[in-house]
Amino acid sequence: MTTRIGVVAIGRNEGDRLRACLESARRDCEAVVYVDSGSTDDSVAVARGLGAEVVDLDLSIPFTAARARNAGFERLCSEWPEVAYVQFVDGDCELEAGWIAAAAGALDADGWAVVCGRRRERHPEASIYNRLCDMEWDTPVGEAAACGGDAMMRADVFRQVGGFAEDLIAGEEPELCVRIAAAGGQILRMDAPMTIHDAQLVSLSQWWQRGKRAGHAEAEGADRHPEANDRRNARDVRSAWIWGGLLPAAALLPAPFTGGLSLLLLLVWPLQVLRIGLRRPKPNFGLAENLLFALDCVAGKAAHLAGVLRYLRGRATGERSRLIEYKGGAR
Repeated sequence: MTTRIGVVAIGRNEGDRLRACLESARRDCEAVVYVDSGSTDDSVAVARGLGAEVVDLDLSIPFTAARARNAGFERLCSEWPEVAYVQFVDGDCELEAGWIAAAAGALDADGWAVVCGRRRERHPEASIYNRLCDMEWDTPVGEAAACGGDAMMRADVFRQVGGFAEDLIAGEEPELCVRIAAAGGQILRMDAPMTIHDAQLVSLSQWWQRGKRAGHAEAEGADRHPEANDRRNARDVRSAWIWGGLLPAAALLPAPFTGGLSLLLLLVWPLQVLRIGLRRPKPNFGLAENLLFALDCVAGKAAHLAGVLRYLRGRATGERSRLIEYKGGAR
């Protein structure tokens, strides 16, 4: 095992998922830090039993994943100052065998600032929401604009840009990547298995909360970095307003006031689903799954708009939003 590469895992009440996460980390790395955010199960004992350094996050300060990852990074560098690369991973994920070596090899050879790979769901068959997550993780390979919560980064670059923005309740990874790119760093998405994720999304309410969190992140990202990634966040926010707000409001207007056009608007949603699905945005999946993914894209705009509105309310009142949670307890 090497101490040139360290792992920072974060979690709360992850149960057996945390054990799998830390065992996979310890398989390849000696330098492993686990940041716990108030678990009431045996997560801390499990982590210590597996030889991980444990950080108990101060919960008198509002929790964010960004703050947890920064705290883990600081402890990692304090205990193992020789660490050059850090693998961030969520406690509900298991690192794939061979990923650490593959990612470090890419950083060694080509000078990338961040590398990430393919995340896949452990139980995509458990619910349509898990299946949608599995499809969401299937992203194009090559140079990328951003990574997710699982990624290997150069420690010096991470430190140079100031780490994650701790006040963000969501979207901290793409925001960090914007600053890394501004500093001249590049992000690579490799065609290699990276992590096995256990979404455990089984209900419509969880799906709604997850979409709401995404909308909040898009709105805040558009505010902080309006020109980043070709204004992608701004486009996402505009799409949420149109598909999640304006069009539904127009469709609900009484037909006599719109000359019947409001009834025709009801056709817009299925046509949009067909347009997206037939383009096969996820080429590794079949047509039926692409249509399901398209339905999620269109129907999810209402949840995204709820997140946008929550962000705007917080900005207007000066009150930071608290974490939007959607995960259940451990199995």
